[in-house]
Amino acid sequence: MIRPNSEEELAGIVAGAKGPLSIQGGGTRGFADNAAGERLTTSGITGITLYEPGALTLVARAGTQLEEIRERLAKDNQRLPFEPMDHRALLGTEGEPTIGGVVAANISGPRRVMVGAARDYVLGLRFVDGRGTVIRNGGRVMKNVTGYDLVKLLSGSYGTLGILTEVSLKVLPKVAASATIVLKGLSDAQAVAAMAAALGSPFEVSGASHNPGTGETLLRLEGFEESVRYRSERLAELLKPFAPPRIEAKPDAVAKLWAAIRDVTAFAGKEGDVWRLSVKPSDAPALVARAGAKQALYDWGGGLVWLRTDAGSNLRARLGAFAGHATLIRASAETRAHLGVFQPEPAPLARLSAGLRAQFDPRGILNPGMMG
Repeated sequence: MIRPNSEEELAGIVAGAKGPLSIQGGGTRGFADNAAGERLTTSGITGITLYEPGALTLVARAGTQLEEIRERLAKDNQRLPFEPMDHRALLGTEGEPTIGGVVAANISGPRRVMVGAARDYVLGLRFVDGRGTVIRNGGRVMKNVTGYDLVKLLSGSYGTLGILTEVSLKVLPKVAASATIVLKGLSDAQAVAAMAAALGSPFEVSGASHNPGTGETLLRLEGFEESVRYRSERLAELLKPFAPPRIEAKPDAVAKLWAAIRDVTAFAGKEGDVWRLSVKPSDAPALVARAGAKQALYDWGGGLVWLRTDAGSNLRARLGAFAGHATLIRASAETRAHLGVFQPEPAPLARLSAGLRAQFDPRGILNPGMMG
């Protein structure tokens, strides 16, 4: 395992690399196992280098642990808006999530339906490309001076275009209060319709999830206490035609509900493969029925579906063509090698992706094979 302790050291390692590098942050997602080459971790490149609460801006090196960032923000009653998932329970991994890993994989939780994805809060970043060159894009305000929007390209590229060394983030104040409306006994199609009605309402829903196993459909509202009370009561009235609503307003209970959705803890410790589908919400119930999965969980109003299937099963073949993609999150090394982690790209997009990788990593040493 190579563990550089600075950006300069990392750049030298990449420039002198004789073969592929398998890159990871804290190692909690296990995706580095899918890339050939010597393992390299950015967990030694750490530290919050700038934090200005009044400007809602934080800058941290890529290996900085997510928990350290959360704790520092909490001291000033602030938070990361995009609610990143912790994969450890689901995947049975150890280590500590890092902010570089979160940005590199664009990890975004239930609140994405309201506030957007992780990449939407990255103001700027620094990274080392496949030549060993340090590149900086953006800063404390959004800008693009290279001809590429590197923030958008690097966020979600899983280390295939460059190795992140520092990220600049926009943060937000913590929410003062939250409540969750609970509907029981809806079918998947009814639940998706209820979530669509809630998300299309003026009541600012910040989470919309359905668990077929428990029969619960959950809608979250956040904000100032009086506003949350008013909006949750009004939304409950709107949702009465679907099922009798119950409002859960105890802070600890609400936090526990959404942490379980965020981290997909319902699947933790259970056998089988885990897939993550990004789909049109209206298509989700039919796809879940077609999948024949052991277990399902809907998030993002049905736009994100988690499925637990028999080990080694080819879910993509079972689903056939659909508007979206299926990512294999948890499976044996053999299954990952056979099926691939990521949905195969259409030929035009694959050519574009290959062209970008050739430009930023001409030697093809950064996580080769990770994304095709």
